[in-house]
Amino acid sequence: MSKQSHYKTTTAIQASLKKRYATERRFQWYGRLAVLTGFIFLFILLADIVSKGTPAFTQHFIKVDVIFDREKLGIDSSATPTEIAHADYSAAIKSSLRTMFPDASTRGEKKSLYRLISVGAQYSLRDMVIDNPALIGTTREIWLPAHSEAGSYLKNQVSKDSPESERKIKDIQIKWLDTLGEEGRTESRFNRTFFTSGDSREPEMAGIKAALYGSFYTLLVTFLLAFPIGVMAAVYLEEFAPRNRLTDLIEININNLAAVPSIVFGLLGLAVFINFFELPRSAPLVGGIVLALITLPTIIITSRAAIGAVSPSIHQAAMGVGASKLQTVVHHVLPVAMPGILTGSIIGMAQALGETAPLLMIGMVAFIMDVPGGVTDPSTVLPVQIFLWADSPERGFTEKTSAAIMVLMGFLVLMNALAVFLRKRFELK
Repeated sequence: MSKQSHYKTTTAIQASLKKRYATERRFQWYGRLAVLTGFIFLFILLADIVSKGTPAFTQHFIKVDVIFDREKLGIDSSATPTEIAHADYSAAIKSSLRTMFPDASTRGEKKSLYRLISVGAQYSLRDMVIDNPALIGTTREIWLPAHSEAGSYLKNQVSKDSPESERKIKDIQIKWLDTLGEEGRTESRFNRTFFTSGDSREPEMAGIKAALYGSFYTLLVTFLLAFPIGVMAAVYLEEFAPRNRLTDLIEININNLAAVPSIVFGLLGLAVFINFFELPRSAPLVGGIVLALITLPTIIITSRAAIGAVSPSIHQAAMGVGASKLQTVVHHVLPVAMPGILTGSIIGMAQALGETAPLLMIGMVAFIMDVPGGVTDPSTVLPVQIFLWADSPERGFTEKTSAAIMVLMGFLVLMNALAVFLRKRFELK
């Protein structure tokens, strides 16, 4: 080969390598750009949820000089505890507000004045009087929860400079709230009601306690059904089942079930568990069974993968010292595979926690105020509660929706963190 041809060959190789390296660099930058784009959208989503949901964790109160007048309460000096419990505390609040703001003269102004205080304030007064009947006939300064519209203004979510027609709170209400603020009669506190109360038609009284209990009972039923059945099915298919067309068909159907839309399982629960077996509607029992069906393929697939990843030497060593097939699986294979099994199970449970469509089909979309006492009581779950609040037009429910999403995401993060922790813990053992 002449020097000229050798030079041409070397030049061609160098140009080819240069082009290949440039292509690889471009591909790396495309990958970095894709990851960065994903992080940007995730950050925007989380920032939007946090910015809208953070105000829901605070609640404003207004100090009112409440006059516990017997005539306004509708009771006399010989009132029984039952009569005291059913007294007209709303009238006492309205009378006290009119005394504080005598300039509210027309019917519309009085109605606007009453809307400064939450409807739930009367129940707070009722509990106070039941605990201390000596309050009757006295005047006390009491912090009462503000209405959601007044709370929005106190949280600086509503601008007084905007036209009155574009906001729910009126100019005269803003005037009264400014007066109360100058007198030190408004206060912001941590919103315990959000965690200690059930759902309500009033945003300031709505909470997630009932939904949290419903989610707990539903996931409890899901776990008790899906985990043992899923693990036993995975053990049988991986260790004991013969390799034939039947087992191949079962494996294919399990993989297909993992891709079935969740609403199909909801239709199954409605048709079979409610209409045929007549199980209670809108109950965690039915919701847990439906979510167990959704979670089962995920647990079986991940458990089989974890069992299949166990080294064959463990099987051979156990069988070599005389252990039976069952003893080998129970005492040697399962402990080694348990980190992967638990990880897959917890991820499946986290997936079930976020499901909404199948639960809507079995009636868990009902308005539930009371905290369920068991798996057969009517209840709702956190994703469905978010769905209901997202459909409400009030601004107070908008922030409650975002706050509930934050709580749900917190539980999902904790469940995934638990999966990682258990995996590391079992791997160390």
